[in-house]
Parts: sequence; C-alpha cells; structure tokens
Amino acid sequence: MLKTKQKIAFARLVQAVVMSVRKLVGLNSITEVTRSGVRWELDLDEGIDFSIWLLGCFEPETVRCYKKIVKEGDVVLDIGANIGAHTLLLGDTVGERGKVIAFEPTDYAFSKLSKNCALNPRLASRIHCLQCMVVGSEIAGSPTPNLYSSWPLKEEIGLHDLHHGRLMTTAGAQANTLDSIISAKELDRVDCIKLDIDGFECEMLRGAREVLTRWHPTIIMELAPYVLEEQGASLGELIQLLKEYGYALYELSTGAPLVMDAAKLQLMIPRGAGFNVIARPSSPTAH
Repeated sequence: MLKTKQKIAFARLVQAVVMSVRKLVGLNSITEVTRSGVRWELDLDEGIDFSIWLLGCFEPETVRCYKKIVKEGDVVLDIGANIGAHTLLLGDTVGERGKVIAFEPTDYAFSKLSKNCALNPRLASRIHCLQCMVVGSEIAGSPTPNLYSSWPLKEEIGLHDLHHGRLMTTAGAQANTLDSIISAKELDRVDCIKLDIDGFECEMLRGAREVLTRWHPTIIMELAPYVLEEQGASLGELIQLLKEYGYALYELSTGAPLVMDAAKLQLMIPRGAGFNVIARPSSPTAH
C-alpha cells in the first residue's frame, strides 16, 4: 500500500514531464477538457486536477465502486467534495430523477466546484453545492478551521509533512450537523454517502445519528489513522461509532468483510497511508 506522500512524489515526476511538453507548445497549467463525459476546468499544477486530466477521473477504484452501488434516482451526499471530482460523476450516475448534495468548506475548492458544475448544466440541475463544514454539534459563532483542499505538484514551504497538502481558508463556510442540514432540506431518504474529510470523520458521524439510523445509507470512506490522530480522534473511536450505528466495513474492490477491530486494521495501514472502504449496515434488516 503506497503512502500518500509516495503517490504525490510519483505524480510530480509525471507532471513535470507533461508540463515540459506543454510549455514547449506554449501552453500553461490551466486547461479546459472533457473527461468521462464531464467538462472540467483544471489546473495541472494540482494533484486532483492532474489525475482527472491524466486518468479521466480521480480515484478510479472509488469511481468503479459507486458506479455499482449508486442507482438512478438515488440521493447521494458528497461530503468533502473538493473540486467536484466525484460530485459530477455522481450527478451523472443518479440520473435526472436523482440528487447529489456536495459539501465543501474551503473557499478555494468550493469556487472550483461551482465552476465545474457550471460547465455541466445537464448535471448542475441535479447537484446542490453547499459551502459547509459538517460537524458533530453546532455552536453559534464557532469559527471553522483552515483545512487541506489543495495538493500542489510543486515543492513549497508549509505543506503537510506526510500527505503534502496545503491548508486553505474556510471563509464564508457554515458549520452544521448533517442531521440539521438534511432535516432543513426535507429529504425523504439518503441512499449513499461519499465521505473524505481528512480526520474529521468522527465529528461528522456524531452529527449524523438521525440520517444513519433512519436510512442506513451506504458510506464510501477513507480509513487513514494518521489524519484522525491529528484531529484528536482515533481509528478505534471511528470503528466504535460505526458499530454503534450498526455498520460494518468491507473492502472497496471485492466487497469482502473487514475485521471491525481497530488494532488489527491499524496493522494493515502504514503510517502516512490510508485506503477507501465501504461501510454498510451489518444486518440485512437495517436496509
């Protein structure tokens, strides 16, 4: 299992070659392209953008997973949407009768998310973007912290030691529990959640009790113990919360069950690494 730092290092090598060729023909890092039927404005100096440009999508294994899970007409939450790398593909997957709600708190990524949605009016009509940080409890006037939402492919001062992310501001973001947001939107169900919020997963889950116990949506999420620890949480705490909601973990690609034991799972994940998994109700009666 490659660490995030190793993935970024490899991407930097490939990107350096690509940018050298682009510069020779008078092109810069900003480009507008169509990939997988979606129109994108991309900055090839950014890791997520470069992945979409090069591979056609970001995290191909995750895309393959939700293409199997999500059905036409579903309601999907993309929590930690960033530039919309999964939001727009999910919008395509749910079809005209479906709905995607995308949550992104940083002003940097939210602006790019909004632009990419605007480039795809066919999909934008079924996507609702919120500049919001999903929290465990709401405290009036509580500021939202700076968060990682940029992974530059050039060395610079101040990047995260392990995953090489850049902190970005959350100016203008609201801080709400998932339960309060979904209640205000008067949704009649939530079918699937794509969750990628770099260590804030435990907080999000605490504020989602009603959503998870009422509708039992399938969750596609990352297990990355080191970012949980940076936010004062732990893999053990995350596993315990999932158990309390009646969820079990499964491998993303095969669907095979994973042990719900934090110590054993920790042994599978090198320091500075993480991998995506599926969380779904452990009992068939919960669906």
